[in-house]
Amino acid sequence: MILKCPHCNKEHSIDETRIPPNINKVRCKYCKKLFSLADNGSEEEHDKGLRRIAVSLSKGGVGKTTTAVHLAHGLALAGNKVLLVDTDTQGQSAFMLGVKPQAGLTELITDELSPEETYIQARERLWLLAGGKSLAGVKRVIDRKDFGAELTLAEKLAPIEQQFDYVIIDTSPGWDPLLVNVLFYVTEIMLPVSLEIMTLQGLVEFLKSISSIQKYRTELGLKYIAPTFLDKRVKNSSGILGKLEDLYGDHVCTPIRYNIRLSEAPAYGQTIFEFAPGSNGAKDYRELVRKVTGNPDLFK
Repeated sequence: MILKCPHCNKEHSIDETRIPPNINKVRCKYCKKLFSLADNGSEEEHDKGLRRIAVSLSKGGVGKTTTAVHLAHGLALAGNKVLLVDTDTQGQSAFMLGVKPQAGLTELITDELSPEETYIQARERLWLLAGGKSLAGVKRVIDRKDFGAELTLAEKLAPIEQQFDYVIIDTSPGWDPLLVNVLFYVTEIMLPVSLEIMTLQGLVEFLKSISSIQKYRTELGLKYIAPTFLDKRVKNSSGILGKLEDLYGDHVCTPIRYNIRLSEAPAYGQTIFEFAPGSNGAKDYRELVRKVTGNPDLFK
């Protein structure tokens, strides 16, 4: 079987009997870019109406899950159909939404259930594909793959993603095979950054790691930096925010202010939009949704 890479025009001789049946893309050994087996070279175009956003940072405790859940719910409240995917073994997205799913991402990747059986509706226009402890085994499954391991998540989400306007992915701290899969699936990255010196160091290191993926996925871009835990009583907060704005300009979103209501809401299985809709936390996350949608008139 002869394939021609559409990126560098190099030809490849491939033994098609060695290609697993669920693999539909290969990587060029010359330019290292992916191209499709199905159409013998031209890379598949995604539905431009669907947006895939990862909420990620390798450091923990910066508000990733809080941001992912509220971004997803805010987009749903704005009239969009949203799938929230939790790739963290802690499975906190379900807890924050007050739901107890019987299945999730593990069952989707391992084919234990049909795709439609793995996600549940958590709110009007908001569906959840839950994470949890069983994802630790999924990471080992991905690790053992000889071919196309980094595309596992993309292939499993393909049958269901077109039902949605947004797929928002909450990631775990650190750098592991599942996070690599997320970065080979999404096209936009949002980085929640708590306004602390140590988080800035984590941001720099994480951006270096992302650049290693961007060599193979030029469509992957840093779109948003969401400053979290802004507390003007803390001397360094405003200074760190100013440094972020100097370095990253328009990528920096309106900061999420420290708000005790945000920490109280999960105990009631509610988002801040439900628990305290008039609080600073709700106002700030509405502003984040406006930034992502590009619609300044939302919720007014």
